[in-house]
Amino acid sequence: MSPPPPPLGRARKRDAQLFDPALCDTELVDVRAQFTQGRWAKARSLLVATGDDWDRRGHRLVVLAETPAATAWAREWLLAEPESADAVTLLACAAVFGALRRKGTPEAAEEACRRAAALLPADPTPWLGLLLLTRAFGTEEEFSRHFDQVRARHREHHHAHHLMVSRLAERAPAAGSDPLHEVYDFAAWAAEESPADSPLAVLPVIAHAERYRVLAAGQGHGPDAGAEHWSGRRARQVLRSAFDWWLEWEREDHPRNRVDLNFLAHAKLCEGRPAEAAALFQRIGSHATQAPWSYPDRDPHKAFLAARSAALGTA
Repeated sequence: MSPPPPPLGRARKRDAQLFDPALCDTELVDVRAQFTQGRWAKARSLLVATGDDWDRRGHRLVVLAETPAATAWAREWLLAEPESADAVTLLACAAVFGALRRKGTPEAAEEACRRAAALLPADPTPWLGLLLLTRAFGTEEEFSRHFDQVRARHREHHHAHHLMVSRLAERAPAAGSDPLHEVYDFAAWAAEESPADSPLAVLPVIAHAERYRVLAAGQGHGPDAGAEHWSGRRARQVLRSAFDWWLEWEREDHPRNRVDLNFLAHAKLCEGRPAEAAALFQRIGSHATQAPWSYPDRDPHKAFLAARSAALGTA
């Protein structure tokens, strides 16, 4: 295991990077800095080098598209290279985030995503853009169709499965009690359908955290809500299985592995196992994620620092 981080008082520079969506992709951090200044050549080279690593491609395009000037620089790139599928896909993803910020229309974003999908039919990223769009504006039927399009192109698409779990967790149970909620069935199915080393093995933990978010919000609970949610048989089962998977496989190479580690560290603390959470915090480093530290209705920055401090025993 890596050594623990220094006490919080000596970690200000590291903590300033908390919640960077680029996570541990240092190449992406460097390219994004240049991209925000209008130098898109390195973004072009980065995406070419990424190739058909679809999880990494989706991660990099989403992070670049979230930058405020992404639309302007993607258009400039497209003027220089009108046939560039990468430029068209980046512009489509930027249109999605523009619509989410209410600075563009969902209709225009959808059209841009479909144009990108037509240029590079094997790429799931335009469909990921449509999934993000319909998560906010679309119907359940549209959302499911777009998820199926992503999965048809990459069966283990990490981001898409997380979005589906988040959406499913918000549905009212069709019948029976919450432990029978469909989100658990979906997460278990996706994990079982994936190879042994797939990060989707952690998906049942994500499902449990998303149900925690929904149930706590619906019942008006405060930040200390959910003790029973994390102490039941289902919680113990999914957490033990996911932690054992991490010990065996870890998948440090996956571009979004810090997302899983944040969810797993959060769950281990909620379960009352700070020693196991400490090992996860050592791997997380400064790469915190808004979810699940914001659950339910918390300040994620304060919640993450307090949780890390409790797990690592720092002042």
